Amino acid sequence: MTFLPLAEIRRGGILESLHHGVAVVADAEGRILQSWGDPSFVTFPRSSLKPFQAIPLVETGAADAAGLTEEHLALACASHSAEDFQVALVRGWLERLGLTESALVCGPDMPRSQADQAAIWRAGGDRSRIYHNCSGKHCGFLTLTKHLGAPVASYNDPAHPAQRLYLEAFSELIGQDAAALPRGTDGCGLPAVALPMATMARAAARWAAAKVATESRRNAIRRLQGAIRAYPDHLSGRGSPTGQIVRATQGRVLLKGGAEGFVVGFVPEQGLGIAVKFADGASRAKMGVFAALLGRLGLADAADSLAEAIEGDIRDSNGNPVGTVKVTLPA
Repeated sequence: MTFLPLAEIRRGGILESLHHGVAVVADAEGRILQSWGDPSFVTFPRSSLKPFQAIPLVETGAADAAGLTEEHLALACASHSAEDFQVALVRGWLERLGLTESALVCGPDMPRSQADQAAIWRAGGDRSRIYHNCSGKHCGFLTLTKHLGAPVASYNDPAHPAQRLYLEAFSELIGQDAAALPRGTDGCGLPAVALPMATMARAAARWAAAKVATESRRNAIRRLQGAIRAYPDHLSGRGSPTGQIVRATQGRVLLKGGAEGFVVGFVPEQGLGIAVKFADGASRAKMGVFAALLGRLGLADAADSLAEAIEGDIRDSNGNPVGTVKVTLPA
């Protein structure tokens, strides 16, 4: 496998760290348009798969039957920060389903923000499954499960009907049997699949173009795209790089980050898919690399400035700038 230097960290002008990785751009016809590093590298996209996992929630009619809004659909695709509006949505969603947080397979967690954590401790609160960044996705699977009349307690089983429906939809987008992909377990307790970077970029392009066989699936994908475009902050949090990029491109580019240095991007108007993976699993700089890549593709104005704004300076404990994050994506 080959990884290329995608970003570097400098402190006092001296090179301190390097982030190597792979980036791939594909179209909906399956062509690899550009790549940096080895596009055959097999890895786990992790939470970058959430927009694919949400397809059956809409396609089966489960979302409509439960009266879900675009906000719920965006949250089903989210790795949220457990900010106030996100927590309220999850709590209301569980109530809508007649379930408590104990139905969620994802473990108890705390919000991402230290201020939100402190507020919970001061109020005598504790960790909650609702605060887990994947709780929206899990509510989506629970909604689908109840709509199917399937067992609620085992919705994390790869053989569960809800999981099989997701894999069936994903199979169409990758052009092979997703159930046969190498499998692990994600941090939230749901099955995780691994696939080559090139395959992920192609799947993202087909999702972007809604290049699927049935109108019901095309409509489901387009509704998910609309939800992400309308509520990009729901996917992570207020002021997040995800929201910054969606707004900077006027919604022409959609994206979803994943753990261990993964990002997937969708360009519906052009039917393009983008996959980025840092070999060291770092989250730092991956969104800056993604933004800079958009500039290379002519999809974002002032992409270098956007990348710098997303990554910002490296600061000391007093808030003073002491270093920089620089994108080094090769030409």
